[in-house]
Amino acid sequence: MTLRGTTASGPQTRRRFVRGVVMLILAAVGSGSMLYYYLAFFTPRVLQAHAASNLAGGYEFGHDLYPVWLTAHDCIPMPCDPYSPEMTRKIQQGLFGRNLDPRIASDPPLEYRAFAYPAFTSLLLWPLSQIPFPAARVLAVVVLVALTTASVFLWMQALSLRPASFSMAAIVLLVLGSYPVLEGLYAGQLGLLVGFLLAASLLALQRGWPLLAGAIMALTAIKPQMTVLAAVYLLIWSWHKWRERGRFCIGLFSTILFLISAAMLVWPRWMQSWVASMVGYHHDAGPALAGEILHLGTNLRASAALAAIALLLTLALSWSRRSEATDSVEFWLTLSLAWCITAVTLLPSQGFQDQVVLLPGIFLVSYRWRELSSTWTYKAVLVVGAAVMMWPWLAAFGLIASRPLLAAQQGYSRALFALPIRTAAAFPFVLLGALALSLRHPRRSSLRSASPSCDLGSEDQRSKDLTTENG
Repeated sequence: MTLRGTTASGPQTRRRFVRGVVMLILAAVGSGSMLYYYLAFFTPRVLQAHAASNLAGGYEFGHDLYPVWLTAHDCIPMPCDPYSPEMTRKIQQGLFGRNLDPRIASDPPLEYRAFAYPAFTSLLLWPLSQIPFPAARVLAVVVLVALTTASVFLWMQALSLRPASFSMAAIVLLVLGSYPVLEGLYAGQLGLLVGFLLAASLLALQRGWPLLAGAIMALTAIKPQMTVLAAVYLLIWSWHKWRERGRFCIGLFSTILFLISAAMLVWPRWMQSWVASMVGYHHDAGPALAGEILHLGTNLRASAALAAIALLLTLALSWSRRSEATDSVEFWLTLSLAWCITAVTLLPSQGFQDQVVLLPGIFLVSYRWRELSSTWTYKAVLVVGAAVMMWPWLAAFGLIASRPLLAAQQGYSRALFALPIRTAAAFPFVLLGALALSLRHPRRSSLRSASPSCDLGSEDQRSKDLTTENG
């Protein structure tokens, strides 16, 4: 019996090994193609456009990190207002090599690239400001790559998913080689840091450390637009069973209070200045994806109405799911849906790097799609979602492979050049549809009791159990 069980598992193990190697190779090709496209085609084209507008005289690589670095560098030893017009001009000089001029029609508004983060962001990143910016931005990329990789592992742990080693390596390669992450790494975007903090916070919450989870969640307030709707759900969820979950609120509010107070010791009136700067940031960043589709433009009232609708939807959803346990599929569907609503209603349409908040929803649907719903509508949405998600890597590979066959003018035509990023704006809506349909499914299940449909690691475990039983 032992020999027969061992022999039977041999071909299965080899097939899984070959399948894992093929998956890893395909992921490496897709990720490498996207990286090459981004660095060799997309970025030079963007730099060319900036040069044509006379906006390419400063730091392009790390441009989102620079305002935080500069305010921490200049305004902490000798306190100054990081939101002042003088600081905005210094930021523009570093990014563009000159100040913006209202007499030049092609120039952005005078407030463009003003510091828009809460002031405690500069306090948290003050150690980085002690390094010259050319070195600081390289260090930031290394750290963000490490944190983004770690966030994949943390989300897998939080969702009780244990893919085989080859599968995990392939997932990490695809995440790092995705357009949103590449955008974030090149810009030095703190949204990638927030993505890691969210994963760490939710894993701590699931492991029974609500005080730590709340404290880590408070740190995500450096980009509140990414986390506010998820925080609304977690606050309602915590209040529902205060004795068991209330320490999450204590950790969250006490840490935020500490951050705000520490910033006020340096800049006593920073909150008023920050609120005023957010209005200008709204015009600079552009409308959310839903606002783009509805042609709302940068109308502040329309965007505020869209945000209010998102908040009301989240409140209704949160109240109906306030009793869910952290190891339930419904709890994670609710959180993932909140992040999808965030992506289409609160995040700027050009801020694709902040779409790292979609990772838990992607992992949840990818691994547990069979148990979430069985309707034809759901399956159709999944097929569309898979095609939209895989398109950037496939299109990048196709564009690079066909490059020698195309004339230079054809290769740089807008229709072909932008192919790999055509679906970036559509994907959050497709994922939103899949999660909404999943949440309507009546069955309640636990992450631990459910069997992920494509978890190769669990398949390995079943083979080991079979061998042991036969022995």
